[in-house]
Amino acid sequence: SNFILANAQVRRGFPIVYCSDGFCDLTGFARTEVMQKNCSCRFLYGAETSEPVLQRIERVLDGRQELQTEVCFYKKGGAAFWCLLDIVPIKNEKGEVVLFLFSFKDITESRGRSHQGDKKEGKQRSKKPRSSQLWAARRHGWTVLHRLSSQFARGNRSEMKINHNVFENKPSIPEYKVAAVQKSRFILLHYSVCKALWDCLILLATFYVAVTVPYNVCFTGTEDSPSAARSTIVSDIAVEMLFILDIVLNFRTTYVSHSGQVVYEPRSICVHYVATWFFVDLVAALPFDLLYLCNVTVTSLVHLLKTVRLLRLLRLLQKLERYSQYGAMVLTLLTSVFALLAHWLACVWYVIGRKEMESNDPHTWDIGWLHELGKRLEAPYINSSAGGPSVRSAYIASLYFTLSSLTSVGFGNVCANTDAEKIFSICTMLIGALMHAVVFGNVTAIIQRMYSRRSLYHTRMKDLKDFIRVHRLPQQLKQRMLEYFQTTWSVNNGIDANELLHDFPDELRADVAMHLNKDILQLPVFETASRGCLRSLSLHIKTSFCAPGEYLLRQGDALQANYFVCSGSLEVLKDNVVLAILGKGDLIGADLCSTDRVIKTNADVKALTYCDLQHVGLRGLCEVLRLYPEYASKFTADIHQDLTFNLREGSEMEGLCRYSRSPRLSQAPQPRPEGGAALEKPLPSVLEDKGEPNGVFQRSPATVTRRKLLLPQLSSPARRGSLSSLLGDELPSPQCRRDARRPEREAGAGRRPAELLIPSLNACGSPDLGPRVVDGIEDNGGTSEPQTFCFNVDAPLQSTARGSP
Repeated sequence: SNFILANAQVRRGFPIVYCSDGFCDLTGFARTEVMQKNCSCRFLYGAETSEPVLQRIERVLDGRQELQTEVCFYKKGGAAFWCLLDIVPIKNEKGEVVLFLFSFKDITESRGRSHQGDKKEGKQRSKKPRSSQLWAARRHGWTVLHRLSSQFARGNRSEMKINHNVFENKPSIPEYKVAAVQKSRFILLHYSVCKALWDCLILLATFYVAVTVPYNVCFTGTEDSPSAARSTIVSDIAVEMLFILDIVLNFRTTYVSHSGQVVYEPRSICVHYVATWFFVDLVAALPFDLLYLCNVTVTSLVHLLKTVRLLRLLRLLQKLERYSQYGAMVLTLLTSVFALLAHWLACVWYVIGRKEMESNDPHTWDIGWLHELGKRLEAPYINSSAGGPSVRSAYIASLYFTLSSLTSVGFGNVCANTDAEKIFSICTMLIGALMHAVVFGNVTAIIQRMYSRRSLYHTRMKDLKDFIRVHRLPQQLKQRMLEYFQTTWSVNNGIDANELLHDFPDELRADVAMHLNKDILQLPVFETASRGCLRSLSLHIKTSFCAPGEYLLRQGDALQANYFVCSGSLEVLKDNVVLAILGKGDLIGADLCSTDRVIKTNADVKALTYCDLQHVGLRGLCEVLRLYPEYASKFTADIHQDLTFNLREGSEMEGLCRYSRSPRLSQAPQPRPEGGAALEKPLPSVLEDKGEPNGVFQRSPATVTRRKLLLPQLSSPARRGSLSSLLGDELPSPQCRRDARRPEREAGAGRRPAELLIPSLNACGSPDLGPRVVDGIEDNGGTSEPQTFCFNVDAPLQSTARGSP
């Protein structure tokens, strides 16, 4: 009990990570004084501590080896004590030494006695210097005999325990790892799929017994012959074999103890099963039906003994709590229990009618319900024993009466006439009232719980429609609200994740948030962030949704978050000019400013399709970066590279310069003119080919050498990391666009306004532009025509080209 544990993975010092109470009592030091100190225990050194032993301890620690030695240590009060020190390295499952185990054993008393004995022996030898060597050998032999006799006296004399030190076998080194569950190969887990299927089979067999046993006792028990039950003999024996096999399996099935641990030990499993359900299962599994195979006359007593099998239903009550979370399962079981109760009461009702017939009472034998049934079916009883309706007709009439009495007050076509029948009818009605409260009350609650989510949807939809009607919203706004509500409901099923996780601890909420937001956290900008930073950041990430035609941001708005596109497509517009088209995997927002001024957006962001977005608020992002300053500088430098489009006002030219520096752009070097003058690069222009009837445009030669086709890489499966990878080459500045629109002198007066056609986006691989169907509503009326974007040249420039005002 006197030991300490030291960390062997720290290269310097090997700090103490744990010390036992026995070590604190032995040395006099408190645990707080020992923790994190060097495991060589320099605080225990003193004047008599051997320096060679200390050097040996240091070498053993550096070499991750074992050591056993005696050393003199000093307590906190200054008292010296001799200690037997054992140093054992502890390895993990990979074979790496992760801990050192220091074990201390106080040997001060034994060492003092041996030291005194050595002194006495030395004195005796000094007094008898001429003693013969025979006496010394004899003394040594006595010592060996004494040790062997003590060794034989220990434990069982039939087994001799040989000291392993004789053969120089080193003791096994302990390992520091998760303890593996020690279980037998033939142990069946109580939560396994095989056990669940077996329980379902036993449940069906139990219901079979609950139906057939009362029926055989009441309807076929009057015939004392082996042929009375020959029709079900095979199935009955099969059920008995299942019950016997179930007993064998229960002796090898794990269970959960009161402390919540799964017990795998076979002996504990057997004791637990014998103390709980063994005797009930044993009585229910007695093979009474084997008497039929032995041609033994079966009496009514044997049928009554078979009713003990109904005790198996108690196991069903035990499992109801396990299946209570499944509404359909509980609903089926409750309905089966109600039908089973009606079946039992029908059997008892038939026995009462039969006994009234066999009583030979002149006042009651001919007015019982069974006698009346025989008259109506024209099969009357003769001498109260012969004749009468068939067993099938009698059972159906009994079941009809009990079900009508349980669910209502009956209809009178099968009624109670004698006193015994009336008493039984009263009891049946009382049981029916109780079953209505228990069974049908639970059934109602289960059905309401099954449809609670749909009811909540209709309630919120009605509230939304009432709000629209009361405030008289226009039709377009009404349609947008209804479509947004239906789509968001289809995504999250009306579950508010923030409200659901509000009561959970921050540790668990952070783990759930990291799983939900793993797409945005896998961006390259977060690669260097620590796990703690990612956990804090994940709590600030929210989910949003945008429908086609909706504006996510408008130009001049205060930017409050950076958005990550999970699915769908958006376009960035400025002055009705498309600056960028965003798809799955794009990040849009702004870089962080050194000051706390409000960031204004420089363009509109509009959804083209249904879009799922994740956004992190800039305020929350700044709070996390203040907590992790070592990552803040790295994030500020890398966010420029990960933003597909920077929405910060004033970042347009910066973005164009970044696009022009893109390594993907390949521009041929231009020859320098004579005289060293800089060559004036022609600006890109858009020309219309008059020969094309459809108004298809061709690029001027200046544009061919200057710019590639717009959107050349949209079919690439790789994720687009910037706007330059989406639109191709660098975008021209507004001044360049105005220069490109200058009319040429040779243009005719009938020149049409130029249009730039972007290829159909449906042919692109990366953006997800497919319409989303929500509750039968499909975008664009379900049409699949290709989307085409066009840009018209400004009207004043067109007028100048035509030569008209």
